[in-house]
Amino acid sequence: MDEFQIINKYFSKLSKFNNNSLNLNDDVFFDKAKQLIVSVDTYINGVHFIDFQKPDLVIKKIIRSSISDLICKGVKPKYYFISGSGNSKTFSSKNLKKISKSLNEEQKKYNIYLCGGDTVFSNKLSFTITSIGFSNNIVFRNKARFNDDIYVTGNLGDSYTGLRILKKKINVNYSLKKYFEKKFYLPDLKIKLINKLSSFANTSIDVSDGLFSDLGKLINKQNLSYKLYLDNIPISKNLDNLLISKKLKKISFISRGDDYQILFTANSSKSRIINKFAKTVGIKISKIGKICSNSYKSHIIDQKGNKIAIKNKGYYHKF
Repeated sequence: MDEFQIINKYFSKLSKFNNNSLNLNDDVFFDKAKQLIVSVDTYINGVHFIDFQKPDLVIKKIIRSSISDLICKGVKPKYYFISGSGNSKTFSSKNLKKISKSLNEEQKKYNIYLCGGDTVFSNKLSFTITSIGFSNNIVFRNKARFNDDIYVTGNLGDSYTGLRILKKKINVNYSLKKYFEKKFYLPDLKIKLINKLSSFANTSIDVSDGLFSDLGKLINKQNLSYKLYLDNIPISKNLDNLLISKKLKKISFISRGDDYQILFTANSSKSRIINKFAKTVGIKISKIGKICSNSYKSHIIDQKGNKIAIKNKGYYHKF
């Protein structure tokens, strides 16, 4: 079973009488009366990050990926808790100083505050982040409407490319290596979108497990499907050039996760508002597809107009 099948089979029923849990089918817990939003994420060495050779960058990555759950809901993160398990090597004085310095830098960058946590000894390195924000409104999952436009912020695929380079699966020059490694460790969160997102988005999620996987989760309780236009899915110029030079396929890189961009749907009447806002604040927002009825199987359309079946949907934790 994967993580979502486990939740549905064993745990969803436990939240049956707690509407704030959103049926355990969203990024966050939302108590509208108290204007409280909470998300929790766990990160394991060897699963969510390759190793701990760069603790300063690993900590920044997991902080950003955690608060991304709030940002994609249109909520400003305010507080966080961090718990960690490690040993004398992973939690050496040198590493702890780097961790503390990185946390301080992230706090200043995103105006967030550490409130507590827990530290335990273990030979298995892991971290758990709890992020908290406050708002009387969020953008929910499963609120897409038939014929909605599908949008995504930023570029997709750079982080996965960075992972491939770090694993020595792709060879590139020094400049490109630094570019893609930075994209892997330091997600570019679209905080400028927070206050505006709910004014045009019907539903939203962050791209953490992969474009196709997360789009599926976005509408998983609705009788809907989607179609995407491959040419419209945004990638960086560096990735585009790399794909050409290495003769690699774009579709193999755009849905591998760790992008932490915001994926949302909106009524076609909002197109002009979205484009104007993107231009005003300097955020790249691309229209990449349409929400369809469930009489059509979700698919991608290539540059020749051919339908491509969706095979690798992204990352799933399987047990």
